[in-house]
Amino acid sequence: MRKFFLVFLFLSSCYLSSPAGESLTAREKYALRTDSIGLFEVSPTPNKARIRLVGYTIAGVYPASMAWLYTQWYRGYPQSSFHFFNDNGEWQQMDKVAHLWDAYSVSKPIMKLFYWSGLSKKKSALYGTGIAYLFQTTIEIFDGFSSEWGFSTGDAIANTLGAGTLLSQQLIWDEQRITLKYSFHQTKYAKFRPALLGSGVVEGILKDYNGLTCWMSINPYSFLRKTSKFPKWLSLGLGYGAEGMTGGYSNPTEVDGKPIPSFERYRQYYVAIDFDLARIETRSKFLGGLFKLINIIHLPSPSIEFNEGRATKFRALYF
Repeated sequence: MRKFFLVFLFLSSCYLSSPAGESLTAREKYALRTDSIGLFEVSPTPNKARIRLVGYTIAGVYPASMAWLYTQWYRGYPQSSFHFFNDNGEWQQMDKVAHLWDAYSVSKPIMKLFYWSGLSKKKSALYGTGIAYLFQTTIEIFDGFSSEWGFSTGDAIANTLGAGTLLSQQLIWDEQRITLKYSFHQTKYAKFRPALLGSGVVEGILKDYNGLTCWMSINPYSFLRKTSKFPKWLSLGLGYGAEGMTGGYSNPTEVDGKPIPSFERYRQYYVAIDFDLARIETRSKFLGGLFKLINIIHLPSPSIEFNEGRATKFRALYF
């Protein structure tokens, strides 16, 4: 999750402020400026200028993001020959669920870029998931050559499931009826191992699996007849999380020679109300774009928490 979240943030910033248009010809730049349907509207037919813009953007972002990630994450660790690494038992499988979310969430903006350029939804989904999978697999290969980690088949399977979640829905329904989201809250565990679990909110989002919840948001309206009066924006959220973890496989009794409390490791399952912001109709293009951008986040809502060997909890607002 940690490496992939860094890449997700990097990709998002690149897509929002890409200089790739500088590689277009003067005629293609003019075509973008004078597009009668508007720069921020989807082209009804394949637009060569837009397709080239997206292509140059991805061609530039891919090596730049991989080089940036390598300097941020791998350069300080010794390298080795390519090898495999089994980490399927770590973090109560929270990292595997996070990999699934990452693959889905990286695929979606790339898919939307191709759809904006005029390609069909299905073809856009094929390109989006394929390119996202290239990003994910490259990182797994980096891991394979690092003595600190190794190529994880579990991660690769999770990446495949994440990309497949987006692609299969486009091929079957031509839309995303099930959306993957996440939420995060700070926990008491990070202070005992801040180097591993993060210090502060930003580091915590990247490192503390205790505070992370991954969600599958199912939209009932999309399965009903279009004449249904069920609210389009109201969804059912199914979440998975885990707590009590101060180590990957098990919890240490001391850190740097100092004892730390003993915590019980357990999984959490949630049922909650969710909001599909992308389905909210608004006349404001800004609000519409903002709603779609933050739709990867499960907003605070009433939820029921089920735990292993613990009492069921009702939470008026859970994030």
